[in-house]
Amino acid sequence: MPLPPIVTAEEWQAARDRLLAKEKAATRALDALAAERRRLPMVRFRADTTFTGPGGAVRLPDLFEGRRQLVVYQMMDRGPDAYCSGCAAVIDNVGHQAHLHARDTTFAVVSDMPYAQLRQYWQRMGWTIPVYSSRGGDFSLECGAGKGFALSVFLRDGTQVYRTYVTTARGVDRLRLDFNLLDLTPFGRQETWEDSPEGWPQTEPYTWWRLHDEYEQRPQ
Repeated sequence: MPLPPIVTAEEWQAARDRLLAKEKAATRALDALAAERRRLPMVRFRADTTFTGPGGAVRLPDLFEGRRQLVVYQMMDRGPDAYCSGCAAVIDNVGHQAHLHARDTTFAVVSDMPYAQLRQYWQRMGWTIPVYSSRGGDFSLECGAGKGFALSVFLRDGTQVYRTYVTTARGVDRLRLDFNLLDLTPFGRQETWEDSPEGWPQTEPYTWWRLHDEYEQRPQ
């Protein structure tokens, strides 16, 4: 298998410094985007939208759990016997919520799957993130996910809810620590769309993704 070229420590540091300058420029560009995102206008969203949670029916303001900001990941519904490995990986990569809560923000997952199916799925995966079923309603369509997935941000002012941001497709990559870590490695995500040197290991996107309990376990 091809490998990166081997150079002296001085040559490596020079190459690293050149890349660092570009990384810093990208960081400043991301900061500017975040600043612009904070200045987006917002739109009223139906506060009477209902979901099914562990205690039965709840409304959208209940998903905030008393906080002012809410981030919702709309997970795909692929039927009673199938699950989206990409959506599962997003949830696998969400960390402890105490840090979000410290900034008056809640993260929750919503899906059109029936709540009984979601409850069993959460038990299988060992997830503790709050999850609600939007089955029978239009939330997935109204938040921009349709029959796919989306990440939406809401702001609550009393009982009124506003939508401030939504993204989908690769805009959700920012949630996946595994992708961000792989982007730091020589081989990257090892998918065919990446601009990698000739001979680098690559597979088609999505084909290698699994639920985390479906990967082959290598012997220790």
